[in-house]
Amino acid sequence: MKSLKSCVILAVTLAGLFFGFARAEDVVSFDARLSEYAYPYPVGEFNFNSQRQALTMAYMHLPAQPGKATVLLLHGKNFASDYWQSTAELLQQKGYGVLMPDQIGFGKSSKPAHYQFSFEALAANTRALADKLGIKRLSVIGHSMGGMLASRYALSYPEHAEQLVLINPVGLEDYLQYVEYKDPEFFYQSELHKTISGVIAYQQKNYYDGKWSDAYEALTVIHKGWMNGPDWPLVAWNNALTYDLIFTGAVVNEFKDISVPTHLIIGTRDTTGPGRGWKKPGVERVLGQYNLLGKQAAETIPNATLHELDGIGHMPQFEALERYKAILDDIF
Repeated sequence: MKSLKSCVILAVTLAGLFFGFARAEDVVSFDARLSEYAYPYPVGEFNFNSQRQALTMAYMHLPAQPGKATVLLLHGKNFASDYWQSTAELLQQKGYGVLMPDQIGFGKSSKPAHYQFSFEALAANTRALADKLGIKRLSVIGHSMGGMLASRYALSYPEHAEQLVLINPVGLEDYLQYVEYKDPEFFYQSELHKTISGVIAYQQKNYYDGKWSDAYEALTVIHKGWMNGPDWPLVAWNNALTYDLIFTGAVVNEFKDISVPTHLIIGTRDTTGPGRGWKKPGVERVLGQYNLLGKQAAETIPNATLHELDGIGHMPQFEALERYKAILDDIF
């Protein structure tokens, strides 16, 4: 079955042919839980109580073949679990099981009006999901913000982690050493004033070195739908609350304590540096130098292996899929 992302791209193209170009943001609208947005695999729901409220964690689970382990895939800040499809396909071909949750505040999961977000809380929620599914040990892969969560998971539950794979993780430096702390209201106002053209421009410049494609466009469909949808203020508030994680959840200071085998997959062109626009007075540090940060992390984390992708940015699993798959083939 074709995903809604593909259908949206086709609809936009046809609209352009018959009526002049119609922007994708004009033809798609989603509620907070993405009820009308199709994921590539069946979606389960894990219902649990946390912080005095009932929450639902959406997830996709592809069972492992007998004797094979399960791999946990943790999404980044600007994405949901559906973007792991190509990675899931590769792992399934090798017989591995795959678990792809949407964290609370993201994707098809609950968007609470109030929640004390922390990587510890998200890791605990994820561990509870794995327990519900009867999965004892996991290999853990995290991308971007998901890399920070994956690191916290490995630190909190080393007995449940086979290995750790970090794909261009944010958090390779302690941002609050260099930038001013911002209240979530700051990020909320920024979210409310976002435009889809601004989202695309940011991703095109910072993720893909100025290039663009239908595959990259498809990754913005969720954003377009939410911005047009009835629940955008609630979604924007969750987006704002989860920015706080990146600044206050500095796992880099505990890298020396990671006890599981770790692989760092680093696109060296990446310059992601949260907070660079509001540095503390007098700070001259250049944030987001992944050509250096990957090496530093590999030197700090015991039993770490560095896989550098020269000339690739923040999204190697999309920008350099074949090179990325070759690395995963070596790891799994």
